[in-house]
Amino acid sequence: MTTQAGHEEQPLRLRNFHITFFAIVLGMAGFTLAIQKGGELFPVLELTSDWLLYFTLGLFGLVSLVYLAKAVSHPDTIRKEWNHPIKINFFPLIAKIFLVLSVVYLERNMQISYYAWVTGVVLQLLASVFIISSWINQSHFKIEHMTPGWFIPIVGAIIVPIAGVKHGFLEISWFFFAVGIIFWIALFTIVMYRMIFHASIPDRLLPTLFILFAPPAIGFIAYVKLGGGELDAFARILYYFSLFMFVLVLVQLPMLAKINYYLSWWAYSFPVAAKALATLLMYHLTKNPFFKSIAIFELGFLVLIIAVLLIRTVMAIAKGEICVED
Repeated sequence: MTTQAGHEEQPLRLRNFHITFFAIVLGMAGFTLAIQKGGELFPVLELTSDWLLYFTLGLFGLVSLVYLAKAVSHPDTIRKEWNHPIKINFFPLIAKIFLVLSVVYLERNMQISYYAWVTGVVLQLLASVFIISSWINQSHFKIEHMTPGWFIPIVGAIIVPIAGVKHGFLEISWFFFAVGIIFWIALFTIVMYRMIFHASIPDRLLPTLFILFAPPAIGFIAYVKLGGGELDAFARILYYFSLFMFVLVLVQLPMLAKINYYLSWWAYSFPVAAKALATLLMYHLTKNPFFKSIAIFELGFLVLIIAVLLIRTVMAIAKGEICVED
């Protein structure tokens, strides 16, 4: 009886293997990059980043294969996710993973970085066009569907210049940066309106609050790269706004600590990695020990978050709490 029930349960779990699983891969990719860059402060971290990269690549391959199996076995679930007002915004996670890996490989293998960047750019452009088109032509979205998770389709565009400039694609990098920044400003206004004047964000999606400080943090890094390493007024505006939003979200931690574990907890990871990377760059540009202190705190906070997420995710898998019906 148990064996038969187990066989019947496997297809159901595969059907519920959602696109949000790629958030785990993105979180680990961001963590790998942050640890790699943190080697400037603590050289021992560079050795750790090698193992993290192998783990991330293996995880990316595993999640991709399982999701591909789902697409072949249950294509109707893919269409359902694409038509979902919230889950549709998680499809660009795949493009973001390639773009982050392209930055990771900048200091390791320029050819791999180039191919990862090109793949990420193509996927990001397709995702942006089709998802924004779905926003415009929608007939079922409501203001309650809006969360910081809606930033995901446009944050990838802001990542493009970080490796794009190094590969010599300056104008393409400016194109994606412009799209990302303008849409971020527009969506940020709508998100703030939704949070202030409408019903609270459901517990399951509260971790997406961390995404609030990711766009300005990544925007700061991208803008500095586009400007040839100059720290001008706009760069400071982006960095300090991300710092304020980071502090603002940290104040919400007592509330966030009370919610049950959901896969959406992985929304904590990549934004903190992005914030740590922005502060490391700020320290590199200014040599101000104040930013070094912030960077050490953010890296430590990121390590703690990743450790908690990995433990809680493994526990959830063991208890059968993963891949269940929403």
